[in-house]
Amino acid sequence: MVASLATVVRSAVFVVLMGFCCVILPYSNALAQNDPLPSWNSGAVRTSITDFVARVTTPGGADFVPPAERIAVFDNDGTLWCEQPIYFQAAFALDRVKAMAPHHPEWKSQQQFKAFLSGDKKALAEQGEKGLLTLVTAAHSGMTTDEFAKSVADWLATAQHPRFNRPYNELVYQPMVELLAYLRTNGFKTFIVSGGGVEFMRVWAEKAYGIPPEQVIGSSGVTKYQLDTAGRPSLLKTAKVQFIDDGPGKPVGINMMIGRRPILAFGNSDGDHQMLQWTMAGSGARFAGIVHHTDAAREYAYDHPSKVGQLDKAWEEAKAKGWTVVDMKQDWNRVFAFEP
Repeated sequence: MVASLATVVRSAVFVVLMGFCCVILPYSNALAQNDPLPSWNSGAVRTSITDFVARVTTPGGADFVPPAERIAVFDNDGTLWCEQPIYFQAAFALDRVKAMAPHHPEWKSQQQFKAFLSGDKKALAEQGEKGLLTLVTAAHSGMTTDEFAKSVADWLATAQHPRFNRPYNELVYQPMVELLAYLRTNGFKTFIVSGGGVEFMRVWAEKAYGIPPEQVIGSSGVTKYQLDTAGRPSLLKTAKVQFIDDGPGKPVGINMMIGRRPILAFGNSDGDHQMLQWTMAGSGARFAGIVHHTDAAREYAYDHPSKVGQLDKAWEEAKAKGWTVVDMKQDWNRVFAFEP
């Protein structure tokens, strides 16, 4: 049967349009892929980042920094991933205490454990930070480092955030993941410098951020070398604190573990204040950034006063000295990768 004129025309138009799409769409995708920071809205904040990177990576420029000296440090909780309603490591510790309770009948007579396991929030609150520290210590000691790493991985595979109903390690900030990759593409070496436990973060940080274990600095407990009955060596996690990587401890940890002063630092709270100060006190081009939580709809809105992630002194210095403050609501077009 001979095709009608209308059919021929429609077919011809379809072929032309498909050919047009084959030319245009790859070009459009290439444009999208060439944007290293697609989750960042255009504006002063994004420009401050890209301008800084351009300045320190342009050979022959007044602010050029050799690749070996391009050190960038990032807080974790509230800077790279969510930290509300409680620090995720605290959520892990509390869940682990519940799971361990059947193997520790003595906890039934110990007030800190008794209050928590019975759901007596008032009694637990009265114990304050000391009571919480007891629970956290129990969840982080008395096992080998390998056993601890497995417990963290198992928890991440099953536990979900109470608001978002997603695994905790999906609640990483997509704009910050893009920023980390952008910096590495431009010759930076990226580090986590966090008050969180170093062995807790090292389990999942590389997959989440592309930051390997040796570039994660955090609080740590004393570990003890031992041999089992078969002569196999292991490291036992003890209840003794070795180092707290928070506040003034952050510059100390940077000096101890990196040995170079960063030229770029990002935080979100007063716990990062000294790290930001230490970074900005060096010579040459410097960058200090603060993630300000202003988006109650997509994440949370808080700063000061706040039990988690208080931002007060660092906020004042940022405003006084012109540090870059990221307004989450205004500067990010999406917060998490799972957003449309």
